[in-house]
Amino acid sequence: MKKKLEALNCLYPMPTVLVGTVVNGRPNFTTIAHVGIMNVGKQNYISISSWKGHYSNIGIKEKGMFSINIPSEDMVEETDYCGIFSGKDTDKSTIFEIFYGEMKAAPMISQALINMECKLYKTIDFPAHDLFIGEIIETYCDEKVLTDNAVDLSKVKPVLFDMHRKQYWKLGEPLAKCWDIGRGLKKGDMQNH
Repeated sequence: MKKKLEALNCLYPMPTVLVGTVVNGRPNFTTIAHVGIMNVGKQNYISISSWKGHYSNIGIKEKGMFSINIPSEDMVEETDYCGIFSGKDTDKSTIFEIFYGEMKAAPMISQALINMECKLYKTIDFPAHDLFIGEIIETYCDEKVLTDNAVDLSKVKPVLFDMHRKQYWKLGEPLAKCWDIGRGLKKGDMQNH
């Protein structure tokens, strides 16, 4: 029997990222788990939903750029720290080794295994949140997390966030090949299942 949960979002867990920007001349990082893929193609766009009170929103709006840094499990303490304390009162840039790519107002974290440098494409104003859509200008990746020149999530070990239980999770094992496992249900083959 199904139980009604009202209009509850059950898409958790989500990957946790550290969003970097420059605010008042200083690099700042905030923890965000509401990240979305807008498309896949020659130009790639990504979205982040950030509460309006986040200090980083100021820098994203003023500079028109930001970074997405994917922390691994061994960075969970720093990741949580960046979500607990505001850059208004805390200089969070001192806990990371920072580098810059093409855009000088999108600080990136060297310790994060994957970094995406983004140019702000559009801001959508929601009542309590800003939805920032950014075009990925460049992606940087530690070679040690590549297998056959593709990102290997088992090597990245991303931090996953569950809002309902207020917990971080680890990634599990691969389940099946995409665009392949479903072929067994092709019409006429159903008797095998």
